[in-house]
Amino acid sequence: MCGKKMNESLRKFLRKREGRKKQASAGILDSQSVKTTSVGGLRGYDGGKKVNGRKRHILVDTLGLLIAVVVLPANIQDRDGGLILLEKIQNIFSRLKLIWADGAYRGEFIASVKSRFKRKIEVVLRSDDEKGFKVVPKRWIVERTFGWLCNYRRHSKDYERYTENSEAMVYISMIHIMIKRI
Repeated sequence: MCGKKMNESLRKFLRKREGRKKQASAGILDSQSVKTTSVGGLRGYDGGKKVNGRKRHILVDTLGLLIAVVVLPANIQDRDGGLILLEKIQNIFSRLKLIWADGAYRGEFIASVKSRFKRKIEVVLRSDDEKGFKVVPKRWIVERTFGWLCNYRRHSKDYERYTENSEAMVYISMIHIMIKRI
């Protein structure tokens, strides 16, 4: 619990220093599948990524700073994990009204978020016409955050027995990233 509060305090400080309001009005949602070790605990198979392990669902602000994380078995669909994450922050981040996401969050998810959480989801898709690497507007921000987190060895795999510990490790890493900015 302390990690969440520290993360929130540092994020507010850095946002204010950048000339932004303390609470974000927009965010970016995505997930990352990671393998688990033989430690045990909840895990599942992500058929799309062909990974047996867990999924980290994160929501970041437009600066790439972590708003929330939830770790679930990898067989949980992105849409379902996104709803679980938004449920966790429903009463905390009242100013957050717009969330950008990738194509995995299309369809019924958009209507569910609008009716349950009174937030707008905008799906940002990659162009099929272009070949090679192309930066996708808004989504690059959350991908960069995953990149920052992957600089920490503890995130190369999920080494934790409990998903709560995995979430805490993400908060700890993000706290370290933000402290280095100060």
